[in-house]
Amino acid sequence: MDDQNKNLILATALSFVVILVWFVLFPPPEPEPVPEPDAMTQNIEGEALAAAPTTADVPASPAAQAQVREETLSESARIKIDTPRLIGSVSLLGGRIDDLSLKDYRETRAAGSPIVKLLSPVGTPSAYYALYGWAPGAGLTLDDVPGANTEWVVESGDTLTADSPVTLAWDNGNGLTFRRELAIDDEYMFTVVQSVENNTGATVSLAPYGILARHGEPADLKNFFILHEGVVSMADGTLAEIDYDDMLPAAEATETAISENGWIGFTDHFWMSTLIPEPGTAFKVSALHDTTRNIFQTTAKLSTETVADGQNTSVTTQLFSGAKEWEVLRDYEKDGIQNFVDSIDWGWFFFLTKPIFWLLHNIHALIGNMGWSIIGLTLIIKAILFPLAYKSYVSMAKMKELQPQMEKLKEAAGDDRQKMQQGMMELYKKEKVNPAAGCLPILMQIPIFFSLYKVIFVTIELRQAPWFGPFQDLSAPDPTSIMNFFGLLPFAGPEPGTLMATIFIGILPLLLGISMWLQQKLNPAPTDPTQQMIFAWMPWVFMFMLGSFASGLVVYWIANNTITFTQQYLIMRSQGYKPDVFGNIKSGFSKKAKSEKE
Repeated sequence: MDDQNKNLILATALSFVVILVWFVLFPPPEPEPVPEPDAMTQNIEGEALAAAPTTADVPASPAAQAQVREETLSESARIKIDTPRLIGSVSLLGGRIDDLSLKDYRETRAAGSPIVKLLSPVGTPSAYYALYGWAPGAGLTLDDVPGANTEWVVESGDTLTADSPVTLAWDNGNGLTFRRELAIDDEYMFTVVQSVENNTGATVSLAPYGILARHGEPADLKNFFILHEGVVSMADGTLAEIDYDDMLPAAEATETAISENGWIGFTDHFWMSTLIPEPGTAFKVSALHDTTRNIFQTTAKLSTETVADGQNTSVTTQLFSGAKEWEVLRDYEKDGIQNFVDSIDWGWFFFLTKPIFWLLHNIHALIGNMGWSIIGLTLIIKAILFPLAYKSYVSMAKMKELQPQMEKLKEAAGDDRQKMQQGMMELYKKEKVNPAAGCLPILMQIPIFFSLYKVIFVTIELRQAPWFGPFQDLSAPDPTSIMNFFGLLPFAGPEPGTLMATIFIGILPLLLGISMWLQQKLNPAPTDPTQQMIFAWMPWVFMFMLGSFASGLVVYWIANNTITFTQQYLIMRSQGYKPDVFGNIKSGFSKKAKSEKE
């Protein structure tokens, strides 16, 4: 068997196996064990969960849900939120930030599609909100401190904007006056200043906290192993991710102590809400699941404050609630929020996914089109790998030149395989040829392929990113199909992910199969029937397997195959070997026709 063909089969088969195994068995990291909670934390959780009723049953239609949302919002007095990127409101019941939508993002690309709703009040489907309060210390009870159902009053401000904060106040009637100042920047960051003034005639102690509560799992939960959705937290440089089904029940809730820097919250595919105590502050975080009410909750509890009579104290925390845009997260990280960019799920190959995304992001900043940016990224990757590819293709060309001598060795050795192997090794050494060099470019593509797939799937910059014509979302599968003549006819093809879409593939998977097939034709078909069958089927198997992947990834693969074909053809010609592509194509069809006649 031709050693070059052996290597190509081995490398391609290995690539195929690794792709399948990785996509089936790639496990997420297990959450690390944390210490037991104290009694005050249990009081916080119990107060918040008891005060939050379960989500009411609502009709399933979008119109009915929208009506329920409007009716629920009207049931409590509210402060309007209106910034360049956010719109919503704060409920004076509990001072909850429970109504927030993203002005720049729509649910789909369809005309008139509603903007994305991130936070929703209790009583609506998938209620999701932030609330703040104080846990009572010695001498105080839950009635003495504000909680989830406290009726706050507006002390100053009427609309929360990037330029105008608002202040809420509540007097407990026993000498304690609580205030909460809310401010927001022009992106997605709230600043929450909680203060208490003590006129009780005695010293009091109490601990401020922030809570993110979520009623049930998100309606659009992907449940895809390549993507983490659930709790995400940073504790003094250590990232932790917990899936919804791995969150501990309320009775078993545990707590992590953070000495200086950290944050905790819920991350979705493209959105996130995160509690962020002031950097340099010690605090504790916890995550739990109230299985009775099906409420998921993350808590950040700050250190206990002791306030003497006639004195006051205040604490500042932040709340991020918005889109996981890399530039925005990076800027917040530069401002002191430790490792905030790591809230994007970069995966185990972060050492590749991060630089690949950075490069793609900057190319897009220059070009302004994500499809052409992916092709530009492919060109740069191929340029970086060119020295390796050059050595590989030179080695393959020399292997072709050695074919006559290898055939003589096989004839001379007969059935003595050991003698043949020794002779071939001597020949390789004499001619300075590495038979394994042909595998290296293909093997190098495996981690790059995984990393680019991760980047395209998890980053919001690729969400609904258009290219041209029918390709208006490179994070989604190819929308074209043979059924609509590859997008030329004015109707949609089969729903992506269905059996019909797999069978009636689009133009991009078809081009992928053709590009792989042409790459094969740089070399004559192997004489072994088994090899011939594998080579004949491989492009079309990959065509159907990758047809349901994000179209941006298929664009990368087509560009990669095209550049590889060009490189290999030119390099092999420069070494004296002239690939007969058209002759190999003709020979393949001739052999097929002859086989069919027989």
